[in-house]
Order: sequence, then C-alpha cells, then structure tokens
Amino acid sequence: MGVSFAITVGLIARLTTGYTFRESGATLLARKAHEVSMTPATNKGIVDQPSNHSVEQTVERLKAILQSKGVTLFAVIDHSGEAEKVGMKMPPTKLLIFGNPKAGTPLMLAAPSIAIDLPLKILVWEDHEGKVWTSYNSPEYLMNRHGLPQELLANITVVDTLAVKSAA
Repeated sequence: MGVSFAITVGLIARLTTGYTFRESGATLLARKAHEVSMTPATNKGIVDQPSNHSVEQTVERLKAILQSKGVTLFAVIDHSGEAEKVGMKMPPTKLLIFGNPKAGTPLMLAAPSIAIDLPLKILVWEDHEGKVWTSYNSPEYLMNRHGLPQELLANITVVDTLAVKSAA
C-alpha cells in the first residue's frame, strides 16, 4: 500500500508540474507575442513574390484583377486587424481566398483531397523590414501533394499570374 501511495503522489506531482510548466510557457509566449517578426517562408511549396506596393495597395490590385477575370473572392481575412483587436501587434497581413468552380471542380473530381487546399489563397504581408510580399502554394506543389494529373495543372496556375500582376 505504501508503494502504491508513493506512485500515486509521484504521478500527481509530475502532472501538476507539467501543467504549471505549460501554463507559465503559454503566459511567456503570450507576453512575447505582442510584436511578431515575419520573414519569407523557407519551406518548400510556398512561393514568395515581392510586391512593389503596400499591403493595402497589393490587396486592392488583386481584388481588381480577380473581379476583371470573373473569379469569385470568397473572403479577405485581415490577420493583423484581428491581432490588434486582442491587443497584439503584427505587421499588415491579409489573406485573400478566391476561386472558380469551373477550374476547381475538375481538380476535386480528380483528387478529392485537394479540397483541403481550395479555394486558392494568396497571403499579402509585410516583413519586419517593411518589405511587402505575396505568398501562395505553388501549383506544382499542389499537383504533387494531391497526385493531380498534369493536364489539370493549368486550372491552378492562375495563382502565379495573379500574384505577379498584383505585385508589379
């Protein structure tokens, strides 16, 4: 009975210590997160395209291009605006989510898993040096990730053109 009691007390102490450590770590991260330093992605599959405009101007240019091509803009998510609402600060960062069922449906019929990456997205953001970028999943990455046939690659390469045009 004494051994069981010692094991139980030891487990409770270990769980309590782990919880306390996680809590203090979370608190520390929250305190340090008031300013976020963002840099271009280094992981494969994401294309970072420099922009010659501010985040807001790049977003407006992208919206105009989407509208002129008849592509549906589903949402603009203002990450930096949402951060500000909770007392945190980050450089201007907006995500545009857009698509066209004529292009997306054949992709999802060929590889249903691509629905996790559709509609297409372009992130427009400012780094810690004030440089603005557009970032998006490369069409080749999406093709390989989901095993899409080569002939459907054209359905998602529009993201390259949109990012380049909005940033120029």
